[in-house]
Amino acid sequence: MRHNNVLVRREPRAAFGREGLGGALPRRMWQPCVWFFVGLMLGLGIFFSWARAEENVLKVYREGQKPADSRLGPVRTLDDYHPFRPPANLEEWEQRKEYVRRQMLVALGLWPMPTRTPHEAVIHGLVDRGEYTVERVYLQSFPGHYVTGNLYRPKNRPGRKPGVLCPHGHWNNGRFYDAGEAGLKRQLDNKWEKLPCCGRFPLQARCVHLARMGCVVFHYDMVGYADSIQIPHRPGMRDHMNTMENWGYFSPQAELHLQNMMGLQTWNSIRVLDWFSELPDVDPTRIAVTGASGGGTQTFILCAVDPRPAVAFPAVMVSTAMQGGCTCENACYLRIGTSNVEFAALFAPKPLGMTCADDWTKEMPTKGFPELQQLYRLFGAEDRVYLAAFLNHPHNYNYHSRLVMYRWLNRHLGLGQEEPIDERPFRPLSREEMTVWTEGHPKPPAGEDYERQLIRWITEDSRRQIEALIPKKPEDLVEFRRIIGGAVEVMIGRGLPSSVDIEVEPRFERDLTECRVFGGVVRNTAHREEVPVLVLLPEKVAFQGAVAVWVSPNGKQSLVGSDGQPRPAVLKLLRAGVAVVGLDMLGQGELTPDGKPLEKNRLDPKRTNYAGYTYGYNHPLFAQRVHDILTVLAALKTREEVRRIYLVGLEGAGRWVAAALAVARQAVDRAVIDTGGFRFRQLNAIDHPDFLPGAAKYLDLPGMLALAAPVPVLVAGEKETDLAVVREVYNVSQATKKLEFATTTEPEKLEEEAVNYLLR
Repeated sequence: MRHNNVLVRREPRAAFGREGLGGALPRRMWQPCVWFFVGLMLGLGIFFSWARAEENVLKVYREGQKPADSRLGPVRTLDDYHPFRPPANLEEWEQRKEYVRRQMLVALGLWPMPTRTPHEAVIHGLVDRGEYTVERVYLQSFPGHYVTGNLYRPKNRPGRKPGVLCPHGHWNNGRFYDAGEAGLKRQLDNKWEKLPCCGRFPLQARCVHLARMGCVVFHYDMVGYADSIQIPHRPGMRDHMNTMENWGYFSPQAELHLQNMMGLQTWNSIRVLDWFSELPDVDPTRIAVTGASGGGTQTFILCAVDPRPAVAFPAVMVSTAMQGGCTCENACYLRIGTSNVEFAALFAPKPLGMTCADDWTKEMPTKGFPELQQLYRLFGAEDRVYLAAFLNHPHNYNYHSRLVMYRWLNRHLGLGQEEPIDERPFRPLSREEMTVWTEGHPKPPAGEDYERQLIRWITEDSRRQIEALIPKKPEDLVEFRRIIGGAVEVMIGRGLPSSVDIEVEPRFERDLTECRVFGGVVRNTAHREEVPVLVLLPEKVAFQGAVAVWVSPNGKQSLVGSDGQPRPAVLKLLRAGVAVVGLDMLGQGELTPDGKPLEKNRLDPKRTNYAGYTYGYNHPLFAQRVHDILTVLAALKTREEVRRIYLVGLEGAGRWVAAALAVARQAVDRAVIDTGGFRFRQLNAIDHPDFLPGAAKYLDLPGMLALAAPVPVLVAGEKETDLAVVREVYNVSQATKKLEFATTTEPEKLEEEAVNYLLR
């Protein structure tokens, strides 16, 4: 099973029999209902006294009792504790690694990778410093979007040489950073730096000394720093850019297409690596990446998603505490169930060196690093992971940290330098010597119009790639499911729970018209979630082994009318021997924080201006509601008496049902999906209860419906012409006749048509 997206083993629980019901039911009723309410945990000796609801049969909780559901607590944030749980063995790790890497790529908007267009790199303005040279570089990651930096090359060293990529963090002015006289004095007084030139220009010092050690070094800008002037680093949410067309970064539409600054920055790094690997004097098999703080984030992210780097050294960033406070370090879905330590772990068994300091990384020696050692030990490579702790130093990439990095790269890039390695004085470059925009090399277009232009290109490129995946023949289904299905799996965040994680607690029973109703709670113990449910069992006819799970915007209340008796459609199913299950999904009925329906997604209260701060650590409400459906389906699948499961989503509830089918179609025999014409792309607020980042990118709701193939489905609320992709996938799945469309939209008639469809 997976706990917080980490595979763990758990022994199966003992089976439960009729005794768990306390002998409360006569045999004629026990036989059909044992499939669902199967008692409590007999191993603990717990028995529940079933209470009869006097005022409202639909209440499964006592007065004043709240659901014991982890989702009703505070939302997770970047400041929480984010542990890494190492796997038990390498086979387990390979499975986990594939999922986490896919999760990262989806979150960063890089699943599938954008089209690699010509980088058209320009190298100019050579400065000769005797032992090494420095040149100015700009190259295109997307057409017209430039990555800028300086290329350091050692002199008098023929042949291909090791390469080092140096992304920088949130230093003032980035690549142009100058600590100034006051800053230098503080560094020297505290002995954090040894040489004045290195203390005042520490970013240059790193590049200079690596070049002196024989490395080709590229020091490049974060978005919005130094020469990267086309888009600000933190443009933020802007009302005039929150449009349904021609939107900007941070807008709801950008998030619905998974377009974020972290993804842009990561793509910049990937394209830098493309260009850098092709340089005639760089050995592409010996490339290292190192940066500190935000540059550390860029380091372990690049090394996690791209297999080409051979050595990594992220400084003062890998930890189980604060995960990165900038919008350039956060993205929707990125750290749900995972963390920076696990991102760093994806580099195993290649050499991974790190530093920590008196900042959020200070507990790394006891929280995070031992787990990394445990993972590397599985590979027999414990000597390839290293942490240097400087707990009396503030957040830094200072002299002492740099010396550790030099030794690590010397060893693992095979530089052949005599140790101990130390820095020597150098002549710093002026800003004028570093800038790439000079006479003959003018600055490119910048500003909000340019930002819209860039996003239009990215959106159109993604659209072409996704549409090309729509299968035309059966063998195309594999790639369609890998990309589209793989993305939806990440967005929903889980599939059908394991049976060992499901517990059922009965609460009451009562007679209704022609049926008996049971109220209770279904728990997903792995995630500490619970779902209030009602089960209506036929009284006048025998149970036929079929169960209809009735999903509604009104929760389990929808099973009955205003008189408290089964609504006509439900009664018709009962008369046919079909049991009916209703549930309160998160934010409905009894499953709310305060008894009131959730009308919005709950955001990180300290950081409401960017979706990634909330949905980078928490599933959106839409996905959590799908989880509740999956939990109930898993409970039903455990019972041998249940031979057929129908999933019904009317009154617009089809959007949740479609998503559940997309990730767990194997659990359902037939479905009714009334979408009400819903589309994710129509939403324009990040706290909308149905907001699901990325959904618009991956063919929107029709994409989820297509993933349901070949499950027999009756679709309502849609024009058949609007579901061409669904028809296409059903056709190539040899299930053309299993996709049907309702003939009416009138609610009562649609319910009748839906029931007739299920019963035929």
